[in-house]
Amino acid sequence: MPRKLILDVDTGTDDAVAIMFAALHPDLDLVGVTTVNGNVPLAATTDNTLRVLDHIGRADIPVYPGLAGPIARHGFPGRLHFAQGTKNDMHGGALPLPAATSSAQPTGAVEFLVETLRSTSDPVTLVAVGPLSNVATALAIDPSIVDAVAQVVIMGGAHAYGNVTASAEFNIWVDPEAANMVFAAGFERLTLVPLDATHQALITRADCAAFAALGTPAGTAAATLITRRIDAYSANHGAKVDQTAPVHDAVCTAYLVRPDVVSTRRVHVTVETIGVHTIGRTVMDLRPNAEAPNADVAFTADKDLFTQLLTAVLAGQSA
Repeated sequence: MPRKLILDVDTGTDDAVAIMFAALHPDLDLVGVTTVNGNVPLAATTDNTLRVLDHIGRADIPVYPGLAGPIARHGFPGRLHFAQGTKNDMHGGALPLPAATSSAQPTGAVEFLVETLRSTSDPVTLVAVGPLSNVATALAIDPSIVDAVAQVVIMGGAHAYGNVTASAEFNIWVDPEAANMVFAAGFERLTLVPLDATHQALITRADCAAFAALGTPAGTAAATLITRRIDAYSANHGAKVDQTAPVHDAVCTAYLVRPDVVSTRRVHVTVETIGVHTIGRTVMDLRPNAEAPNADVAFTADKDLFTQLLTAVLAGQSA
């Protein structure tokens, strides 16, 4: 039986690939997508999500708009990503896909999460690949919903170094209080996929050419979106990235069907919400006498397996 899944996104380019993977893989039953402010403002994340689902023929999957900002910080944060239309732009506003003809649901993301998790008779997997504002707010309304979640998979955080600051990764930095609530909520199974892992699963321009050659709507869309990521990484980092880019969020959806795409370690994770220079840091306690673990943290990823999984689902050939 396919795994029942809710995907929480701030849809820019890598979220779009994760949505396609989750919506098209036969082992996953994507029952809803919730959107949140992050890569781009909420209206754009919602519109982009609808564009992706329409483009791949999955407009039947409902989309629920969520929080337009973090739960505790007025006017926080500024935008990490570069100005729309410049060569450095990774996410921009609207994704380069046809305008959506479908519409978002009138129900909000938080209400959908709470009511779905309260009423479900089947365990639900929750994959959150943007700031954790929606998830934290749902937990604040009803902490008992943790019992209905079979597993939480989060794209975010970093151990070695961040991407928005030396300490913090973007998703966690945008709403650190929300992230801290989620890590402290008591989920029985919580997997964190940080930059340490996703930067080991890099997609190349040759991979993008292979995706485009599949001739499927998902393949051509993925090729366009990931090429945009490679262009931005190349513009920002030059030869250091060797014409490749991570597709962070899709590693999480790939993990659902092949957990061996990453290797994990049980550790205790908390989030810095006070430090001037370290706000948003995911503090991973790797000491021998560490606090009780609350997460399985991915520290490595298998690039070849990830590319194989992505190619198969974009081609419509996943077993």
